[in-house]
Amino acid sequence: MTAIKHALQRDIFTPNDERLLSIVNVCKAGKKKRNCFLCATVTTERPVQVNVVKVKKSDKGDFYKRQTAWALRDLAVVDAKDAVKESPEFDLHFDKVYKWVASSTVEKNTFISCIWKLNQRYLRKKIDFINVSSQLLEESVPSGENQSVAGGDEEAVDEYQELNAREEQDIEIMMEGCEYAIANAEAFAEKLSRELQVLDGANIQSIMASEKQVNILMKLLDEALKEVDQIELKLSSYEEMLQSVKEQMDQISESNHLIHLSNTNNVKLLSEIEFLVNHMDLAKGHIKALQEGDLTSSRGIEACTNAADALLQCMNVALRPGHDMLHAVKQQQQRFSDLREQFARRLASHLNSVFVQQGHDQSSTLAQHSAELTLPNHHPFHRDLLRYAKLMEWLKNTDYGKYEGLTKNYMDYLSRLYEREIKDFFEVAKIKMTGTTREGKKFATLPRKESAVKQETESLHGSSGKLTGSTSSLNKLSVQSSGNRRSQSSSLLDMGNMSASDLDVADRTKFDKIFEQVLSELEPLCLAEQDFISKFFKLQQHQSTSGTTNEVEEVDGVALSRSYTSGVPQTVSSEKDMIRQMMTKIFRCIEPELNNLIALGDKIDSFNSLYMLVKMSHHVWTAQNVDPASFLSTTLGNVLVTVKRNFDKCISNQMKQMDEVKISKKSKVGILPFVAEFEEFAALAESIFKNAERRGDLDKAYIKLIRAVFDSVEKVANESQKTPRDVVMMENFHHIFATLSRLKISCLEAEKKEAKQKYTDHLQSYVIYSLGQPLEKLNHFFEGVEARVAQGIREEEVSYQLAFNKQELRKVIKEYPGKEVKKGLDNLYKKVDKHLCEEENLLQVVWHSMQDEFIRQYKHFEGLIARCYPGSGITMEFTIQDILDYCSSIAQSH
Repeated sequence: MTAIKHALQRDIFTPNDERLLSIVNVCKAGKKKRNCFLCATVTTERPVQVNVVKVKKSDKGDFYKRQTAWALRDLAVVDAKDAVKESPEFDLHFDKVYKWVASSTVEKNTFISCIWKLNQRYLRKKIDFINVSSQLLEESVPSGENQSVAGGDEEAVDEYQELNAREEQDIEIMMEGCEYAIANAEAFAEKLSRELQVLDGANIQSIMASEKQVNILMKLLDEALKEVDQIELKLSSYEEMLQSVKEQMDQISESNHLIHLSNTNNVKLLSEIEFLVNHMDLAKGHIKALQEGDLTSSRGIEACTNAADALLQCMNVALRPGHDMLHAVKQQQQRFSDLREQFARRLASHLNSVFVQQGHDQSSTLAQHSAELTLPNHHPFHRDLLRYAKLMEWLKNTDYGKYEGLTKNYMDYLSRLYEREIKDFFEVAKIKMTGTTREGKKFATLPRKESAVKQETESLHGSSGKLTGSTSSLNKLSVQSSGNRRSQSSSLLDMGNMSASDLDVADRTKFDKIFEQVLSELEPLCLAEQDFISKFFKLQQHQSTSGTTNEVEEVDGVALSRSYTSGVPQTVSSEKDMIRQMMTKIFRCIEPELNNLIALGDKIDSFNSLYMLVKMSHHVWTAQNVDPASFLSTTLGNVLVTVKRNFDKCISNQMKQMDEVKISKKSKVGILPFVAEFEEFAALAESIFKNAERRGDLDKAYIKLIRAVFDSVEKVANESQKTPRDVVMMENFHHIFATLSRLKISCLEAEKKEAKQKYTDHLQSYVIYSLGQPLEKLNHFFEGVEARVAQGIREEEVSYQLAFNKQELRKVIKEYPGKEVKKGLDNLYKKVDKHLCEEENLLQVVWHSMQDEFIRQYKHFEGLIARCYPGSGITMEFTIQDILDYCSSIAQSH
């Protein structure tokens, strides 16, 4: 161990100016690892630093390296584990507990003893040595003797001490003077002994020679002691004199302390009083305003508002601990509470009277709106009430019961007022919508009493539930015996007397304007009332998006927005819900009145549902962009569902009527009424739905209607007895194709192509069927020729057949001179003219197609003559040019 200690001192600690005092070979408890050394060291420079260093043998060689160092001042506890039983384990508590196992108990005890001595000498720090034998710890000694004792201990502990530089130099000088000492150590030691004896003798002689000086020094010391005694006597007298002064100063100090304490308490008391006075004192002017303030004038309302705010501040002041125990504070709080209750009652009573008074003023102006399609303006009413908005906020914060009562009273009163206004408004709208009867008479629009208006409106509906002046153009479809479309379509009217030309284009435009005006009047009315409610009752219209989700629901194809608040009941869970509930209570009559108006418009003319769908969709879209969950958006969305159902019902009724159509057996069909009405419907719908939001609904209706039209045309054509099936199909699909081409409806492109194809196919079929075989005998002759060729006879040998020789051919040709051909064509033209209708004007198209077909047959006969009878010189008695002339002259003559 000494060799290891020497090596560590030389290699590790001497370069760092440290001295190694103790060493112990250890390993970590519970782990089988290579051993290391804990070293107790001190620095050679002052101030002395004491460290515990962990040294470990390097993995790459046989030399040691410094791994960790702890300052002894950071050591808190030394735990030897057992003070009686010898154990190599011990713990050192630095920033954490380090558990060690020494190689031997002796090394552990020596290392712990060294730690204790270093602490006593350099640190004097309280390190707890627990489970350590008292023999290892030396008793504490006085501080004067501590250094020498500790020095001796250190020398005892230090088994090896290296020479410093000065000692090394002195030894070298001495050995240079005695070179032989290297060879003869005994002679060198004897010489040193003799020199030491000589020095001791010289010292004794010097001491004896200075005895006289010692005596003089002793005398001086005696005199100094006497002087010290005199000074001590004077100091004692001074101390007695100052003793009384000290007592007086102590009394003065104690008195000053009491004065300072009293002054501090007075300052604190003044601060508390000032706090209470400043924060709980209500000015007399405010008290007077709360008790007697004028709530009718703007100045009085402002004074009451300021007084109410001041009262609220006084009542909401945050009292310091103990203030609520003061009697004066309790009295003031009770006074504030009485003032608040008194002013709240006075304010609620006044506002209720204001509601009633404003209502009477509003009702007085209702008569002037009865004949006009306008709603009364509530802006003056709102403007007067908004002066009390701050007081309502105060009432909401201080007395919610009275605030809630005012809210209910406002809703109850306003709901009755708005109900009268809105019902009168809708009655005027209904009268304006039904202002034209079937006979063309106008209803009077002069002001009238509410009962008279209601009675007249009810009479318009009739006892059977149908409006007397209904002009729905697609209610019943039937084909009349007359040949023109005007007489046919006159039966399509609901009541049966109005022709299509007299239909309600102007009435529909008027209805559209009236319906738009109704919505345009309702929308600002609702928005203004909602804005007023929000401002007057201090309710927030817009909430933060957290916790609130908007959900889009589709009802009957109508997208409606619904708002849900997560984690909150669907009652009055927020101020936004309260606004919506108030609006629903106040305007509870809007939705049923709108539904009644929509039902009336649908009875007047089913086409009105198109106008209503477009207008209502636009207003719903506008309202949802502002606030998807507002009352206006929700109400208009619900009404839009009804409008969409009426629109779907209108389309379904038209399809049903198409399916039930009956045709006359004695008159030609021509353009079917529902085909013409589809054209009217499509033209009207395109003009209405231009740039509309609900275009998709119309496209779906188009698809359903056009398929129903196609099927119904097929059905009527199959049932037709007077008019050939091909003519019915050709004319009607030509009309459909022309309509779709003119209107350019993108969703019906496939149907347009289909209509064109059906028209072309049936035109060709009718031409072939009607033309038939105008040269019947000639046609039969050449059919026989083609049959012989088909049996294998060569074409040039057909003329040798007895029944088909040249003579027979000439005989057949002579039966069809030009005059007969022209006569046959003239009869054919009359037949076609009888089949076709005038509205579609397809006579010339069909006649031209027949001309082409006749020329095709003529060319076919000429070809057979040229192939089967070559060189015979046989020709028809009329030419192609003759055919063209015959057809042209016939067309011109008719």
